[in-house]
Amino acid sequence: MSIQTIARVEFHCADADKTAAELHADYDFTAAPPTTSADGTRTVDLTQGSIRLRLTAAADPGHPVSAYVARHGDGVAALALGCTDPRAALERAERHGARVLDREACLIAGFGDTALRFTSMHAAGTDRADGATGTAGPGLLEALDHVAICLPGGELADAVRFCEAALGFHAIFEEYIEVGEQAMDSTVVQSSSGLVTFTLIEPDTARRPGQIDEFLSAHGGAGVQHLAFSTQDITTAVRTARSRGVEFLTTPGAYFDTLTERLGGTAIPVETLRDLHVLVDQDHGGQLFQIFARSTHPRRTSFLELIERQGAGTFGTANIKALYEAVERQTSAAAR
Repeated sequence: MSIQTIARVEFHCADADKTAAELHADYDFTAAPPTTSADGTRTVDLTQGSIRLRLTAAADPGHPVSAYVARHGDGVAALALGCTDPRAALERAERHGARVLDREACLIAGFGDTALRFTSMHAAGTDRADGATGTAGPGLLEALDHVAICLPGGELADAVRFCEAALGFHAIFEEYIEVGEQAMDSTVVQSSSGLVTFTLIEPDTARRPGQIDEFLSAHGGAGVQHLAFSTQDITTAVRTARSRGVEFLTTPGAYFDTLTERLGGTAIPVETLRDLHVLVDQDHGGQLFQIFARSTHPRRTSFLELIERQGAGTFGTANIKALYEAVERQTSAAAR
């Protein structure tokens, strides 16, 4: 009954076709032909590597999909968790206090309006179908590395306990992050398979309100801040996406000036990292390279991360502060 993987990420969108076209053009996602349900909802399934995304929009303003978009804007409405026994996973979650939203669909409340769906290992979504559009051969991205979720202050400990008891996850990393006068707490929880990872973040409400508070306000409560997609070649992925108009957050040159002193050699030359603004960290297993796309969400709430792991199993501890400092610069620039 254990959770093995994230079978699918389910988005609710104002315009599923438009969002699918953007993800195809920017990141090489393959889109299956759209379908329209009897209730008027429009759905597009996207694939790349082992990543499965489902985009749904509704024409009826009274439909739950439309209501979600009105509250939050486009966003992750559900994470479908691939299980060996979805029904048993639902029963376990309910025994440990999870609120069941739809028993038939094995759907429980998760984080704010982001629900969790237990599904079979073979229900990951639609693979490439006749008429699908996409790039043949290997794509830019390989898998969903982790999901970052923002929580209101004071809710992190309960969320961790929920993940441990109801989902069978375990905490693998904790960190307190300070950026200027703001600060946040973060705990990473992971499934026993190692293939489902949530980074849970809450603001320190004793400090000046910052980015997490801004996300919670603009999004309208807890929710998914970013998805991190892994790639086998981050330099090619960044260059390709950038050539298509994707903008990434920048990092001051001083960060790269100290890399050799801090890490010794890097698997990707420092000057290449500097040119692309790719961050690097390492642990006992190897090195990790990551970069964050500039948010294009109208509310500036969600964004994507690209990550390449060369043996590293952690999450760029030394880079988290650099990320939030970069987001601060983006926010300040947008306000001018």
